[in-house]
Amino acid sequence: MIKKHVLINALEHKGKAAPKAVLGKVLSENKELKTKIPETLKEIEKIVKEINALSIEDQKKLLEDVYPEYFEKKKVKKIKELPDLPHSENVVTRLPPEPNGYIHIGHGLSFFFNWYYARRYNGRVILRFDDTNPSKEKKEYYDSIKEDLRWLKIDWDTERRESDNIEIYYYYAEEIIKKGKAYICECDGEKIHKDRFEMRECKCRERSIDENLKLFNLLKEGKIKAVLRLKGDMKSQNTSMRDPTLFRINLDPHPIVGKRYKLWPLYDFACAIEDAEVTHVLRDNEFQFRIEVQNYIRDCLNLKQPFIKHYSRFGVKGTPTAKRKIRPLIEENIVKGWDDVRLVTIRGLKRRGILPETIHELGKEIGLSTAEPVIDWSIIESINRKLLDPVTKRYFFVGNPKELLVKNAPEKEIKLKMHPTENLGERTLKVGKKFFIPDVKEKEIRLKDLYNVKILEIGDKIVGEYVGENLKNIKKLQWVP
Repeated sequence: MIKKHVLINALEHKGKAAPKAVLGKVLSENKELKTKIPETLKEIEKIVKEINALSIEDQKKLLEDVYPEYFEKKKVKKIKELPDLPHSENVVTRLPPEPNGYIHIGHGLSFFFNWYYARRYNGRVILRFDDTNPSKEKKEYYDSIKEDLRWLKIDWDTERRESDNIEIYYYYAEEIIKKGKAYICECDGEKIHKDRFEMRECKCRERSIDENLKLFNLLKEGKIKAVLRLKGDMKSQNTSMRDPTLFRINLDPHPIVGKRYKLWPLYDFACAIEDAEVTHVLRDNEFQFRIEVQNYIRDCLNLKQPFIKHYSRFGVKGTPTAKRKIRPLIEENIVKGWDDVRLVTIRGLKRRGILPETIHELGKEIGLSTAEPVIDWSIIESINRKLLDPVTKRYFFVGNPKELLVKNAPEKEIKLKMHPTENLGERTLKVGKKFFIPDVKEKEIRLKDLYNVKILEIGDKIVGEYVGENLKNIKKLQWVP
């Protein structure tokens, strides 16, 4: 500790440390030394004499060994925050996961943005399961998503499932039919696709409102084979507006409501209705071409329009995020499951040792960018390291160790801090003549935080000799007893 403050003081004063200035810093960090001021000052003066005799470059090198965090602090950027949100009175946002798989880092970032702004403006967060496709939804994913959100430290005020609102969607479907803005189409999927591609209106469009209402009731009961389509604009350059399907038959059992319903809304219709209850929608640009159709549906039904902000989708370099790409990897045993540490699922990140706060900070770092960010693992690891550093205890490790025998070495008990700057406790080690160190070529080395050793022999084992504890500009080596 004394050496650290002497080196810092020296570097900040053109290579010359002042003992009394150092004393103040030392006493501030270790208040117990206030009862031993004369002895402490004597030790400081001794180390100041040694350090002041070194060049500034050598002082820098020593400080990098003793306290590398000093240089990292110089590089720390101002903590980033996301930009202000327009129309920020009474903010209500939503987290809309589909329970058809485990969520990944892209979901985590999107959920973070929506949660962050609601909390920043003292608003509300709705957890809304987008579960209107019985063929894909599974009960296990409702639970896993909530577990992952809790791990991410993202909470919510209200929880709901779209599958509980089917009757509400039926009501709005009838309303939009009554306004002449939707119709029952009995054409097969191939013809619908072809007509949309060729911008050609379907003859089903000509049905009367009464006929469409009668057919819609039959459709709800599964008695006819048809779909409900929006009367959009078949000439639109935005293909989403070319009479998209709003409802279709799906007879697969739903994990929550079973076989209660045969007719299910598609994403655009359910989302348009649900998002009328929120003030702000923050989502990736995969959905930007759907703004027009969802806004049109809300206009037809006289529903409120939320503020919508799109940002680019997030990818992590060298790692798939899409569920359709991960599933084959699991099935072929290339990865061991959804929590494999090579994946960027939330569960994989957790197993890898990534902190939830790292996802938060990553979100602030990237922001609501419309560029196409490809996140490098090194960025995630760098943020994670900065968050872990102040709270992580230090332990020794020597790779490919060689045995070192030190002649004339004093046997003693030493106390080593568990962290160079934070008060994370100490551990006591008994040291004698035998150590394990990395291989060496130097003629003299310093065992870190211990003493200097003159190397006498290098073979299968290394033999050295104790040559004092004075600081020198020599290589420092990590060791284990």
